[in-house]
Amino acid sequence: MFGNLGLGEFIVILILLLPAIFWVVALVDILRSNFQGNNKIVWVLVVIFLPLIGAILYFTICRSQKIQNG
Repeated sequence: MFGNLGLGEFIVILILLLPAIFWVVALVDILRSNFQGNNKIVWVLVVIFLPLIGAILYFTICRSQKIQNG
């Protein structure tokens, strides 16, 4: 079904890839958004140095720090 991978190995790879995808989405969102002051730099550093925890913090805290366009 998954080539040479068994179901267990496929699940492990999926579990390892989901946090990486979440991390990339957080970085892309930070880079595409506008922030007040130096908050963009701070969030990039937090997400890079604390990958999964930083991404979770970003998506839970940063909504109030973004500058709304329009």
